[in-house]
Amino acid sequence: MKFKNYIHYLLNEKIQKSEVVFVLASLVVTAALFMMPTGFEKALVDDAHPAKAVVLEVDNSGLHTIGIVHTGEQTLDIKIVSGEFSGMEFNTVNHLIGKMDLDKIYKPGETVYSVIQVDNGQPSGVMVIDRYRINYQWVLFTMFMLLLIFYAGWVGVKALVSFAFSAVFIWKVLLPGYLNNLPPVMLSLFVVTVMTGVIIFLVAGFNRKGVTAFLGAFSGVLLTCVLSIIFGALFKIPGEIKPFAETLLYTGFLDLRLSDIFLSGIFIASSGAIMDITTDIAASQDEVVRKHPGISRLDLIISGFRVGRTVIGTMTTTLLLAYSGGYSTMLMMFIAQGVPYTNILNIQYVSAEILNVLVGSFGLVAVAPLTAIIGGVIYTTAPHSPDSDKKLTEIL
Repeated sequence: MKFKNYIHYLLNEKIQKSEVVFVLASLVVTAALFMMPTGFEKALVDDAHPAKAVVLEVDNSGLHTIGIVHTGEQTLDIKIVSGEFSGMEFNTVNHLIGKMDLDKIYKPGETVYSVIQVDNGQPSGVMVIDRYRINYQWVLFTMFMLLLIFYAGWVGVKALVSFAFSAVFIWKVLLPGYLNNLPPVMLSLFVVTVMTGVIIFLVAGFNRKGVTAFLGAFSGVLLTCVLSIIFGALFKIPGEIKPFAETLLYTGFLDLRLSDIFLSGIFIASSGAIMDITTDIAASQDEVVRKHPGISRLDLIISGFRVGRTVIGTMTTTLLLAYSGGYSTMLMMFIAQGVPYTNILNIQYVSAEILNVLVGSFGLVAVAPLTAIIGGVIYTTAPHSPDSDKKLTEIL
């Protein structure tokens, strides 16, 4: 009975017309961006066809093992199981270069992702790219969508739309902008600002809560951006330390401003946590005003401060855990070799992550009081009433 009541609650959730319009507009923009060419597409359709394949047999006689590293080549017999060449069998070679993070050794029965080379309409060869994982990715994403919608209802739908918009906006605007050598910091600030606006107004709505959260988040991102530029210059961290940065240079993008791209990544990475804090504080202030419409500006700001203190108590370690988890093997290597901590702190990779963590965390701490002050001003500028947010929606 309780489950039926919960389903009834989800189906009868109050949805404002402006929210539906904004969600549909966001979906249209997301679809348009998805179909928009980036300028870096290569005309491979006529001579290369991606396909799913199954490994039938392997020949490891060409492999050479030195310790735990494999070099040489592995001969594969594969059968195509998707696309116009489904059912055809090919013989191909899997080259190993002695790098464990890049090399793959396949076994019979494994499903792989391949690209078939086509000449004059006929297949001339095939190259195995990696193991086929797209099906499991879709399963995981579907589970995530269902759980989010089941738990959050209409808010979950809006969160999914914001998720899709952000992913497509980064793929179609931010990354091609970097490759086109647009100013990385300014481009990143623009992209983060747009994504912040779409995400917050989708989830929080066009009301005082949404405006408070957006202005607070923007101030936090702007502060983090400034700190990234200042301390990035002091730390002297080259952008080439990021994975595949050197490969980009060798593939012809010699003019890339890798250092600026690295600095941009600092405030991009922290923007999500900043939005969390500002939305929490804005939502708490909104609830306080609804319960106590006559609350003074100072008291409302103090309430925001109190909520902010609790939130940042756990948020300050968020970035530390995120970055340390990604570099755990590197830190383990230093510890295993008995490297002094002063040596570790001055290594470029470690210094880069320290810069990420401290600048990002500084932005998280600073954004809490900023949002509380902004919310105090916005909510007490005019007397709050049940129709005030509706009027604001009409204005926006």
